[in-house]
Amino acid sequence: MGLGWFGAPEHNRWLAEETHALLRYARAAAVPAGFGWIGEDGTVDTTRPVELWITGRMTFAFSLGTLMGIPGCRRYADHGVRALNRVMRDHVNGGWHSAVEHEPDADGHGVPADPAGRKECYQHAFVVLAAATATAANRPGAQELLRDALAVQDRRWWDDTYGMPVESYAADFTDPEDYRGINAAMHTVEAYLAATDVTGDITWLTRAVQILDHAVNVQARAHDWRLPEHYDTSWRPRLDYNKDQPAHPFRPYGVTPGHGLEWARLTVQARSALVHRSLPTPDWMLDAAERLFDRSRSDAWRCDGGPGFVYTTGFDGVPVVHERMHWVVCEGISAAAAIRRALLDDGHGEIEVEHYEHCYRSWVDYAEQYLIEAPGVWTHELDQNNRPSTRTWEGHPDIYHALQAMLMSRVPVWPCLGQALAEGRLDDPASPVPARAQPRWRGIISWG
Repeated sequence: MGLGWFGAPEHNRWLAEETHALLRYARAAAVPAGFGWIGEDGTVDTTRPVELWITGRMTFAFSLGTLMGIPGCRRYADHGVRALNRVMRDHVNGGWHSAVEHEPDADGHGVPADPAGRKECYQHAFVVLAAATATAANRPGAQELLRDALAVQDRRWWDDTYGMPVESYAADFTDPEDYRGINAAMHTVEAYLAATDVTGDITWLTRAVQILDHAVNVQARAHDWRLPEHYDTSWRPRLDYNKDQPAHPFRPYGVTPGHGLEWARLTVQARSALVHRSLPTPDWMLDAAERLFDRSRSDAWRCDGGPGFVYTTGFDGVPVVHERMHWVVCEGISAAAAIRRALLDDGHGEIEVEHYEHCYRSWVDYAEQYLIEAPGVWTHELDQNNRPSTRTWEGHPDIYHALQAMLMSRVPVWPCLGQALAEGRLDDPASPVPARAQPRWRGIISWG
């Protein structure tokens, strides 16, 4: 095991340098209404509106930078919190607009880019993630933002009947969509885990585990660990959904191996949160995470004659969309690091986790060779031959996946990134014993 990268000083130095570079590059996204879409030339694409998911992700990223003590990040984190608190909030109907124009109106409120646009669970999840991480970073207005975002989650997005989130509504929260998606559910899990860490309220952890149980323990298990993406309102799989749009950026047909990797990471993170709170921990979680990871790896990595992960496969594991998305290898890096750490925390030895070490090294090498154009600049999509492509994505919309990939091996499985950094756990990745698991803000905020 002398070739191990985890914890090696020079490897951590490389990760840190790329972390700083990503955060420097992301500053270009700041616009009056929040954070815009960075185009191919490194400047904001003014033909695109300011989208809620990008503003939430960038606020999350700069809050992490603040927690690491990287100079300059505070003002961008604060800009994001202000945008979410005032500009992107729907002051008439509640919740948040999905997209607004670059310039606010005279009252400082956002001008909806599409007055008929819908409100989306996926986008609102990133408001919670941003608010929770900014709260961990003690940014002005973050606690109020988190309180309001969780209230909207409770009122609008959580469906107690199925223990799963609703997908979307019209702008006034009428007309719920006749569709449910695993992507929105997945990011809701991530948001709820972060919210649990900073509030101490296990309601959000309980709900995250309910979602994980349905997605991973029921649906992925029932489909040989190839997780269906699309469902009806009763959460029955719709396996042919978007067969005519196989490369859809948010709802692609078939199986998305990158989501399998992401669900695997979230599963071990939620499991660790349960263990360290001395709460009942389902015995399926660690094994299921490993199975998801290996199915995604075996189906999608180097499966069509060249390095890289294909974007989607069918339920037989045969590739459908061969493009390589940057976020998929980022999630592979993060999942390999998280599962390896979870196994070590459970008492497994270095030899038993060598598989994850190997995957981690291979995928970081791939990112360095094919994806990183320059420090902090990641190509978001490559074709089957690993040449830049724009079939699905143009430009460099955000740094969310890449930043997490640079940090995941340097922190514990639990708590989540924001709280781990707040507790000074960077480069101290062994998960804390339960006695140390005290939320940063517990007893300071009344959550009502």
